[in-house]
Amino acid sequence: MADSTVHEPGVTFGRIAGMIPVSDISSALGLYRDILGMSVTFANGDPVGFVILERDAAEVHLTLVRGHRGGSHNVAHLMVADATRLHDHLVSNGVRIIKGLRDADYGLRGFVFADPDGNRIDVGQRLGDAEGASDGG
Repeated sequence: MADSTVHEPGVTFGRIAGMIPVSDISSALGLYRDILGMSVTFANGDPVGFVILERDAAEVHLTLVRGHRGGSHNVAHLMVADATRLHDHLVSNGVRIIKGLRDADYGLRGFVFADPDGNRIDVGQRLGDAEGASDGG
């Protein structure tokens, strides 16, 4: 199939990071920082209304949206090296699992969990790939 898209010559893209809306930054940090082990690398506002968290190759941007409630769609996809281990860790910490751990016919082991606002995060590990997180997905 021929590529019929029009590209702007000389423009190089860097990373793109989506925002995850949350109704309470402190509550969200209870999951992303305290349970998932991400580190806050930037915070803005007084009170804080925007936070960047990182762990390994993963980066999450949280933005305060008062009254926000998650929808029925996934807001992010996280590739990991061991989906079973992360699933078990989240369960043991009381995180709500939306879709249980399973092996899919397209070659991923995965599950979906929700943050405190109900934002759905889809987790995947390439089957047969002990380093599933190493290539970013």
